[in-house]
Amino acid sequence: MKEFKYSKHYFNARKNELEIAYNALKPDWQDLADFFLPRSVRFLARSVNKQPAKNKKIKDSTPLLAVRNFSSGMMSGATSPATNWFKVRIRNYSNENSYEVKKWCSSIENIFRDIFNSSNLYRILPSVYKQIGVFGISVIALIFDESSILHCQLLPIGSYRIAKNSKGEVDTICRVYMETAKNIYDQFGEKNVSKEILNSIHSNRYEDLYEIIHFVEPNKDYKADSIWAEDKEYISVYYESSSKEEKFLSKSGFDKFPYAVFESEVNGEDVYPSECPGINALPDVKQLMSMVVDEAKAIKKMISPTYKGPASLKNKKMIDAPAAFIEEDENGRGLSPIYEVNPRVLEVDSIIEKLKESIKEIFYNDLFAMILNTAERSRTATEVNELKEEKMVLLSPLLQQIHNGLNQIMAWVFSECMMLKIIPEPPSDIMGANIDIEFVSTLAQAQKAVKISAMERFTTFTINLAQSLDPSLKMKLNANKIVDDYADYVNISPEQLVPSRDVEKNKQKIQEQETQKEQIEQMKTGSEIIKNIAGTDSYGSELMARLGLT
Repeated sequence: MKEFKYSKHYFNARKNELEIAYNALKPDWQDLADFFLPRSVRFLARSVNKQPAKNKKIKDSTPLLAVRNFSSGMMSGATSPATNWFKVRIRNYSNENSYEVKKWCSSIENIFRDIFNSSNLYRILPSVYKQIGVFGISVIALIFDESSILHCQLLPIGSYRIAKNSKGEVDTICRVYMETAKNIYDQFGEKNVSKEILNSIHSNRYEDLYEIIHFVEPNKDYKADSIWAEDKEYISVYYESSSKEEKFLSKSGFDKFPYAVFESEVNGEDVYPSECPGINALPDVKQLMSMVVDEAKAIKKMISPTYKGPASLKNKKMIDAPAAFIEEDENGRGLSPIYEVNPRVLEVDSIIEKLKESIKEIFYNDLFAMILNTAERSRTATEVNELKEEKMVLLSPLLQQIHNGLNQIMAWVFSECMMLKIIPEPPSDIMGANIDIEFVSTLAQAQKAVKISAMERFTTFTINLAQSLDPSLKMKLNANKIVDDYADYVNISPEQLVPSRDVEKNKQKIQEQETQKEQIEQMKTGSEIIKNIAGTDSYGSELMARLGLT
């Protein structure tokens, strides 16, 4: 097979292809940024060295607070570092109650948690949730770090273009960003940078900015057995956008895709997401801003209207005081408003409040604050649980999409741990098996509340029925399995449970001990009977001897 020749011309052509879908969505992203996150986008790489323009479209802080509450709610509910929000499972493994397997999975979970706690993942996840809430997409660059294994870099919205494979998975990313001459020189070396950058360095203009393009895509020259970076599964190139030189700043590769892509709902074969809370709330936000301005104008006209009066009062100064008087002209005319308005401000204010609540609801603020709100309304615990289950149905699709992005991070971290050989040896019966990640955060467990409630209702019903009708009905319940499943649902560590086989051994020992006690009691009872017989019958001792009791 002929080797494919990568060049700057090829990657510039690919970039132009990716620009088509990007430019179609760019106006919508700009609109969303103006009303929700005005300083979090970078549609022009060169805007990095400019002061951010003042945003004049936001007249009310409700959308900003809604996004903040959404990010905080997702962070505390889905990926709180204070909770165990994920578990490791073995894919297609039938004996999931094996203690050794569960213990091994628990050790992997602890390794993952240590890596996440030592990295910067938890610091950037709130920004990830803001981006996915407003724009429906967020991309994290996954970078190996010697001290913490994982280092994350959040890409600004508008600074990258993406492409997907036939499965709808993102496998190509083109980044466009600005970097200083000094950083480019330090990262890529003197031999690889252009003459322009060298001139900046030699002239001590270290902070001169240059536009850099970074491309990652499936390698057309992939060689599984090769040790060279250029032959790995994904090709990675850096080059200067403005340089006329054909050389790359860097050409290497990755064994695995070095980005985690969080996406909301995507329509069919579209490249970028088509629906998210920000897109759905945008009409309400625009109407809110318009009505806030109109209400302010109406109130201003009521409080400080424009006056009219006779020409003789033209140079008179109006004293702004409660008891001030204005001198009238000879006809008794004084100042009066040019027009009198009586706007229905209360009705307008009511509509504004409804719009604010609608925006918050679209961003699930009501779900995250439900416990507080329901407590204030003195609702019962049952009513609270029912309301939470109803709201979780609405949040489930978005939560699943967030889990998909987190799964990509987990897979990357596991691969790095395998290369570094810090994963303990697995039990023999799962050797070579694949692992799965189960998310057991507060929000994920709320989705499982239906299973837990059903299990509790079923066991209570069966026990009550056994007590009232037929005691043998208790035998329908597999107690060990019920306890193990319940522990999985509520995220109990396997180290806190006694293995089922040990429980069965203990039960067998207890039964044997009970049997021995019964036999001893029977023997004692028989001995007493024989002794009594011996006391009244001369043949009693002979009978005891025959029975082997003497």
